[in-house]
Amino acid sequence: MKVNIQPKEGLLFNAFLVMFVIHVTQTGVGLAGLPRIVYLEAEHDGWISVLLAGVLTGIILWVMFLLLREYDSADLYGIQVDLFGKLFGRMLGVIYMVYLSSVFFDICMNYVEIVQAWIFSDMPTWVLSGVIISLAVYASLSGIRMVVGFSFISFIMTFWLVLVIISPLKYSDPTHLFPFMNTGIKNIASGIYKTSFSIIGFELLLFVYPYIQEKKKALLYAELGNLYTTILFTVVTVVCIIFFAGESLKRTIWPVLSLFKIVRLPNLERFEFIAVSFWLLIILPNLVTYLWAASKGFTRLFNIKQSKGIYIIAGVAWLGNFFIKARYQMNLVTDYIGVAGFFLAICYPAILFPIVVIKKKLRKRRQQDEEMG
Repeated sequence: MKVNIQPKEGLLFNAFLVMFVIHVTQTGVGLAGLPRIVYLEAEHDGWISVLLAGVLTGIILWVMFLLLREYDSADLYGIQVDLFGKLFGRMLGVIYMVYLSSVFFDICMNYVEIVQAWIFSDMPTWVLSGVIISLAVYASLSGIRMVVGFSFISFIMTFWLVLVIISPLKYSDPTHLFPFMNTGIKNIASGIYKTSFSIIGFELLLFVYPYIQEKKKALLYAELGNLYTTILFTVVTVVCIIFFAGESLKRTIWPVLSLFKIVRLPNLERFEFIAVSFWLLIILPNLVTYLWAASKGFTRLFNIKQSKGIYIIAGVAWLGNFFIKARYQMNLVTDYIGVAGFFLAICYPAILFPIVVIKKKLRKRRQQDEEMG
């Protein structure tokens, strides 16, 4: 297995598009319930937790780029094999494949639950998940350029949804934000930890990096994408806190979607139906990118065609929906995946970077000793 990837010229994409990949993969079903989750931890200071979580993500992105720049054009699968050897490196790669596949499953099932709760209450889960997974498979099979292009198109087509949060401001009470910083640092830190469950997705940079055309510019655009995500998540959390009363926000499972109920348009009473439908365009790039990254492991680690990996992961994910019978089960799965995401997306790159630096120095010193005889 080669550590560095040398993709064909036709597979490379402009560094500018990294901004959309980072933002779109961070924004998904997690945003719909984020204000409630952080409010349960940090109450009216929850928006501070969201803001600080975005800052933490920006730091981890910087560390990821330092890690990736130690190689010419490697992804995480190759880096792990280079650091830990073929056997242990492949085992770590398989763990990451399972994590990425689990996130793919979790995103799909959470969106299916939203659709069933808001629009099609009698639609069988296996039908909805089958349709969504089929769309993700179709896009993933088209390759990395389709994956990246889909992220860009998704951003363009759903950007207008951000403007909808202006309407609830008419009925909001800004005093819900006061007093500042009185919930305690421990609660705010707990809110940061919970926010990280919703803001993950940036770790996919570890897999798309070899396909970036102008790698030196990629960090800037990645940070811009994360900055926009941070601002969006913070603003949405603030709006939810000042719109809902405290106890009301705690009881509202998807407060962001509930905000759409306030919107009134001529000849359209249930705007939330439109919003939930368009939310599919937000979560599909997540599904496609996670599926592509997970299936890439089949090629990199086991020399199996990526298309076969896509079908295997998609099939297992579809079968998995038959084992989820109640909401508490889905919440349990989501919590476990969130904990795994915190360690694998945030902590793990920070651990890998010093190991890479130390190994590079030891390798360089060994070469110098051999040259000196």
